[in-house]
Amino acid sequence: MTPLVIGQLWEETVTVFLSVLGALPALAIYIGIILAFMFLWSFVKRMMTPKSGYNSLKTVTFGDESTVVSNTAASIISIVLIFVLWGAFTGSKLLPGFLHMPGAFTGNGEFSYTLQAEDGTQDDATVSVVVFEAGADVSAPEVELGDGLAKNDAIAVQAYRSKLLLWDKNDETDRKSGASIVAVNGEPISRDTDVFTDFARIALTDKGTLNIEPNTGWQMESIWLPAPEQVWTMLTTIATDGYQNVTLAEHLGLSLWRVIIGFLLGALVGIPLGYAMGLSDWFRGWFDPIVEFMRPVPPLALIPLVIIWFGIGESGKVVLLFLAALWIMAIAARSGVSGVRITKIHAAYSLGASKWQILRRVIIPNSLPEIFTGARVAMGVCWGTVVAAELVAAEKGVGKMIVAASKFQATDIVIMGIILIGVIGFAIDVGIRQLEKYLVPWKGKG
Repeated sequence: MTPLVIGQLWEETVTVFLSVLGALPALAIYIGIILAFMFLWSFVKRMMTPKSGYNSLKTVTFGDESTVVSNTAASIISIVLIFVLWGAFTGSKLLPGFLHMPGAFTGNGEFSYTLQAEDGTQDDATVSVVVFEAGADVSAPEVELGDGLAKNDAIAVQAYRSKLLLWDKNDETDRKSGASIVAVNGEPISRDTDVFTDFARIALTDKGTLNIEPNTGWQMESIWLPAPEQVWTMLTTIATDGYQNVTLAEHLGLSLWRVIIGFLLGALVGIPLGYAMGLSDWFRGWFDPIVEFMRPVPPLALIPLVIIWFGIGESGKVVLLFLAALWIMAIAARSGVSGVRITKIHAAYSLGASKWQILRRVIIPNSLPEIFTGARVAMGVCWGTVVAAELVAAEKGVGKMIVAASKFQATDIVIMGIILIGVIGFAIDVGIRQLEKYLVPWKGKG
């Protein structure tokens, strides 16, 4: 690599490192909230637990995996906290006002600037600023110009936006004559030094105009992150009326159909392939390089090739999902076979079992936990892959809905789609886990 490339990589590394450092305080606060809730819940639970009885005699070994299960209270508190933080940083009407983060400034403000003419003469003028919310029809107020060299100005700025003030439009001198702004509210200002008032940041541009940027506070603009109730309203609207002439059920149903078909095809081929690799050194040697080569290749990297080979229709998307699930299921089945305890196989042989009986009675039942784990991973990968595939080429689907909404900056629809993807993915994972409990009750019992 050339020194220029190395220097650019170093600058990018430093930038990323500084960004991570800047996020550490927020991360520390979030971790502190988690620990605070954990200790608070432990205290409440301890106070409510009887001091005597058989429960008090229980002993739990620290680090015992079998004793660590998901705490329902922690899960509920976590979800509620996420929605509270979401509402606090978006000014949600679902939360009381005292829980809201400071919002963007709206209202009236003013500041003065000092004009210096070419001959060194200076004069002050006042600028009246009106900051209004998005969608409001507000114009700059009328002000008296004054009698000095610098004339008073007025300007209207939308919240979360900035606006340039052409101060010399009504002054007796202008920038072409060598006049310039040298101070704001008595503080020196330059292209490298901004002035902060109680409601805005005032900056001097390269062309000598003033850029007025009202304070944004900690709340996020709806175009970046809409409030929860705004997303819920959009969900009910699209569920009723659809989006771009397609119902929400069609978007979700088509995406789920693609995932299920692709996953089933991948499992039908991948599981027998994994068994063959786990039971035969010839199959292992033949397919292991192929599987290990394709395993780290992300499915999204195959999208251009799949489009070239199979087009942008349904077959291409199903083939992509088939490839996404195939290698995962093959490795899971191979791992399941390799993980069967040899003592169980020896015991079956000693009882006179044939190879087919050992496969059916020992290997397959003991490999099912690994296969179900692989199925959970494969379904998650397929669900993420189908959304990405629909972003590239599709007429219907959740991914298509998201990419279409992003073109119109409809962030509420994008957030709604992301939430639906997460909820459906979580539901699929829970369904597979429940199916595993029903079909593999012997998991973890030796």
